[in-house]
Amino acid sequence: MADRPTLYTCAGSRGLRATWAAAEGGVDIALELLPFPPRYQAPEYLELNPLGTVPLLVEGETRMTESCAIAHYLATKSSDASLVVAPEEGDYPAYLDFTYHADATITFPQTVFMRFALFEKDKGWSEAGEAYAKWFWKRLVKLEQRLDGREFLCADRFTVADICCGYALILAGKVGLDEGVPQVLRDYRERLVAREGYRRAVERESAGPAAL
Repeated sequence: MADRPTLYTCAGSRGLRATWAAAEGGVDIALELLPFPPRYQAPEYLELNPLGTVPLLVEGETRMTESCAIAHYLATKSSDASLVVAPEEGDYPAYLDFTYHADATITFPQTVFMRFALFEKDKGWSEAGEAYAKWFWKRLVKLEQRLDGREFLCADRFTVADICCGYALILAGKVGLDEGVPQVLRDYRERLVAREGYRRAVERESAGPAAL
């Protein structure tokens, strides 16, 4: 019998996308929780992932470091096929687009904001932090328009695209970026965090040190 996938992550980090996808799909993973940031507080982790970033999924010879890709990969292992939109479905292009949109377009300005406004605020870069906060809020327009009249992003059901984009909205609430989040996206976030799969993922990660 093959070993189960092992996910290395920090509690509350982007790796939550992967933990959440596994919880929603009932996929058995081994969870290794690291201190944040691992490249400084767990230097031995660099032997597994030279980038020093989380998450990292290890399964046999497979190594994956992108949270949205890992979430999709784990969902394909689920007995619940609804988490992934198949190529023959009409919303397949939208599913791909929003899954990639989550990190490339939405989470990117959040991470820069966090660096300037939270982790290195003693360096006097508050104006840069404010600029990236505004950048993040402006980039929510695509999600806002898509969710006008929809409960979920794609195929009239909850999918990995919701996990990936939803995480960015959850993070916004944690790091002081909620001011510019439209109400429709706050309502969407409430629907997501009320899910049993999300609650199980957070509970499982709570055994380790918080990432923020």
